[in-house]
Amino acid sequence: MHLPYAGLDRGADQRFQRIARENSKYDPEIMRTISVKLPDDLHAQLSKAAKTRRITKSSLIRESLENELHAQPSAGAPSCYDLSRDLAGKIKGLPKDLADNPKYMDGFGQ
Repeated sequence: MHLPYAGLDRGADQRFQRIARENSKYDPEIMRTISVKLPDDLHAQLSKAAKTRRITKSSLIRESLENELHAQPSAGAPSCYDLSRDLAGKIKGLPKDLADNPKYMDGFGQ
């Protein structure tokens, strides 16, 4: 069996394998490191939640990010249009077909 960190003592290899089994997503060869700055109160909340659940702060952050990034917007949440529809038609002097006439896109982005 190939151990991921040749040169580590046998105890360290066994600890690594235990960690890898406990959290199947943990693979140091595919994980990336980022830095996040947190205000003291948020860091305290993170530390307390991680300690309560007996998981690392990194695991809790990964779980929270996955949940947030995969969450579906709630059905009652307003769309961008809902939030800005009162602004539609407020600018005077623009063509009525500005949004759907391709001739207004000529040269756009050049």
